[in-house]
Amino acid sequence: MKVLLTGASSFTGTWFARELRAAGHDVIATLQGGCDGYVGVRAQRIALLREAGVALVEQCSFGDDRFLERIRDGVDAICHHGAQVANYKSLDFDVVGAVADNTRNVRRVIEAATQRGVSAIVYTGSVFEQDEGLGPEPRRAFSPYGLSKGLSWQVFRYWGEQLGAPIHKFLIPNPFGPYEEPRFCAYLMGRWSKGEVAQVGTPAYIRDNIHVSLLAASYRDFVGRAANSATPLRYGPSGYIESQGQFALRFAREVGLRIGLKAELSFATQTEFLEPEMRVNVDRPSWAALGWNESLAWDELAGYYRATYLAH
Repeated sequence: MKVLLTGASSFTGTWFARELRAAGHDVIATLQGGCDGYVGVRAQRIALLREAGVALVEQCSFGDDRFLERIRDGVDAICHHGAQVANYKSLDFDVVGAVADNTRNVRRVIEAATQRGVSAIVYTGSVFEQDEGLGPEPRRAFSPYGLSKGLSWQVFRYWGEQLGAPIHKFLIPNPFGPYEEPRFCAYLMGRWSKGEVAQVGTPAYIRDNIHVSLLAASYRDFVGRAANSATPLRYGPSGYIESQGQFALRFAREVGLRIGLKAELSFATQTEFLEPEMRVNVDRPSWAALGWNESLAWDELAGYYRATYLAH
């Protein structure tokens, strides 16, 4: 298939694009900026995309004229993975502005896709949206960013139903792996590489941490299934469903042993729960069917962290 993908410079987007290419699909990835403007880990991802043979379209955003031109040129699937994420952790996150960006000209996009015979439109959602995943009721959005993702999905679903075009939804939990932004796993590695003890501040939260390679394999499979389905599909692959404290112990065991680090942990006594105590995906991917190997994924991650933190 020829796949038009947004959000390819993101952590998960880069993995999705490379996985689709490895499966033999042509991937056209739109970038909101120019390639020269990406720095740090995002620049590394751009290099990975080029190495994989992904066609990069610079200065192109979802719904703008250049994006619509790509649809009219002929594609088989549209995968809208990109989203407005600036200041995403803040309560001041611009929900309305994000929804406007995420859904710009969505009606025209779906109309163009229908006219050109596009086989699938896939929207990427988050388990941290309102009313998604498994957890205590009410399943509220985790943040204004999560709220914007849920509202954007409602806009997509509305226009898909109005125009008779099935919109398929792929839900992301907590991915981790090589080339991610500095988050929890990077914090752990940063402390351990200095011989320090890493503290887990919220060990009681039950989350769904998934290897990004397993997530990408699941996405590749989902896009293929969506292209052959006349009805909307939903899929939320899950990984390790456990407390953050248990996941930290798992990470220490798997990565620490492979690298040869003394991966020590301490655990705070969690008394505040500003987020839902539990939120996880509900679909269990078949590792065998996807051709995915857990041990190899840990090997790859350990190699990445060894090169990143211990190569000096």
